[in-house]
Amino acid sequence: MQASPKNQVLSFTKMEGAGNDYIYFNCFEQSIADPAALSAALSDRHFGIGGDGIVLICPSDRADARMRMFNADGSEGRMCGNAIRCVGKYLYETGMVPRQTMTIETLSGLRRLELQVEKGAVTSVTADMGPALLEPAQIPVTLPGPAVVSRPVQIGEAEYSITCLSMGNPHCVVFWPEALKELPIEEIGPLFERNPLFPQGVNTEFVRVLGENRIQMRVWERGSGETLACGTGACAAAAASVLAGYCGKNTDISVQLLGGDLTVRWDGQTVWMTGPARTVFQGTVTI
Repeated sequence: MQASPKNQVLSFTKMEGAGNDYIYFNCFEQSIADPAALSAALSDRHFGIGGDGIVLICPSDRADARMRMFNADGSEGRMCGNAIRCVGKYLYETGMVPRQTMTIETLSGLRRLELQVEKGAVTSVTADMGPALLEPAQIPVTLPGPAVVSRPVQIGEAEYSITCLSMGNPHCVVFWPEALKELPIEEIGPLFERNPLFPQGVNTEFVRVLGENRIQMRVWERGSGETLACGTGACAAAAASVLAGYCGKNTDISVQLLGGDLTVRWDGQTVWMTGPARTVFQGTVTI
């Protein structure tokens, strides 16, 4: 790839998975010198293109492609479940990877995708999201014990029962007994994200159980704030629901998010997630 010149014209594709929208750049064909700054600039919904961040689709010597994702504040994330589905759709529909099974390299490791295709278009993607890690040091969370499951903790001025796990990035799940539309997430979310219990910050899922293997979720993502959906967060919420006895192991769990529904299955080892991926529009931007 060539070095990034000044006044560079970049081609991009805006895509979304359950409302979790990113700006995607094909870095097989173009290079980006400062993706962190670019993400902070372009993600602005008033003065930029608008999105939850940017995703770079890059060459890999270990997989079909490598995904790098940057949050709206410019911080780099290790993994994004909604974004990786869109990467699969992009690679298939552009002909770069003409197979319905592919492997994507991420900072959290290699992830396998299974694409559902109708008339040449990808309609949904099932992603191997890897294991749900419970050991506090792997998350990380600075609480003692082999796992943090339904653990009471003080956050701000209130006590919450939390379950912590990693899906390649840190998550804290809080079961919420009341209607989620009344949740003051703009007040509570930052208290979790910046709490010293989480040395790398944390994504916080507020979950309400709707019925057998049905949950509803709102999410506060580190570096982005509230988003319409979070794929790794849906996986974390489903695994936490299994651990709490609300949902069944190795069973399809419907996770309702503000941006749409995802289906998650956890067999106690690997978490699988199925959901939509959609192209919104394409364009160019001069940086």
